[in-house]
Amino acid sequence: MRRVVRQSKFRHVFGQAVKNDQCYDDIRVSRVTWDSSFCAVNPRFVAIIIEASGGGAFLVLPLHKTGRIDKSYPTVCGHTGPVLDIDWCPHNDQVIASGSEDCTVMVWQIPENGLTLSLTEPVVILEGHSKRVGIVAWHPTARNVLLSADTSCE
Repeated sequence: MRRVVRQSKFRHVFGQAVKNDQCYDDIRVSRVTWDSSFCAVNPRFVAIIIEASGGGAFLVLPLHKTGRIDKSYPTVCGHTGPVLDIDWCPHNDQVIASGSEDCTVMVWQIPENGLTLSLTEPVVILEGHSKRVGIVAWHPTARNVLLSADTSCE
């Protein structure tokens, strides 16, 4: 019996590690056990769900800001429970939605130059879920259409 060894088409592909000044460092990413990517990116900002005492929060960083992130960097914090999902609006690079264990969805307006102070007041709070909100997603082509789903299995 003859064995056939398949050649990989990637055998001549090599990666190169990114330099430390091109990475984000010292971010306390959330430890919530939820199936989420814990981040969202658009052409201007990256948002990362973080560990926060007293509720849920996430960072919004300009894409050009890399390196060590100071622990006192301003956050978006308004939920009373941990944030489970975030999503940027595809039609406005300054609008982001967040869903949380506190059964609410909040829509936030990020200042044009990014955060200089912590943001605690959302543009709108959407209530009505009876269980934690695990999914938020903007419609890719229709403006101002946001989907949110909770964890009920009915």
